[in-house]
Amino acid sequence: MKSSVSNCPVPTEQQPLNEYEELKSSWLFRDSTLSWRHYFTKILWIWGWSGLVAGPVAAASFPPQKYWAYFFLSTAAGAGIGVVLVLVRLYLGWFYIRDRLYSQTVFYEESGWYDGQTWIKPLDIVNRDRLIVTYEIKPILQRLQFTFAGLAGIYLIGTIVWHLL
Repeated sequence: MKSSVSNCPVPTEQQPLNEYEELKSSWLFRDSTLSWRHYFTKILWIWGWSGLVAGPVAAASFPPQKYWAYFFLSTAAGAGIGVVLVLVRLYLGWFYIRDRLYSQTVFYEESGWYDGQTWIKPLDIVNRDRLIVTYEIKPILQRLQFTFAGLAGIYLIGTIVWHLL
């Protein structure tokens, strides 16, 4: 029996499974699928590069020779903003694909923004897509949520240390 995808009117690049495969292989989003060690290393790289921008800004307010602790804390917090922005982009991208895969209907455009259509997925496609969501995408979203929580904890600790100085 042939798969129902062959009868799918949705253009190939707008089919949720193909959008998922494309997202999974793109340079930024693929990093969130790595092992915890490699994922954490990538987050540290983003934090480090963001620190190169945040450091001079922090030095303008807190000269490192005089206020080294405030300089370090403000540089770390400023660099964290770069990490947060990247994480928000990752989360929104994965969340969008999750919604497209989980939905029983697929909205698509045939030739432009003015002629949108809706396709109702057959049951076998719905089941396949929901398995992908459960076993592939939910763990990625949970990892990103855990990273957000970790950053919030780091910001909280930094704030406490700032007030104790």
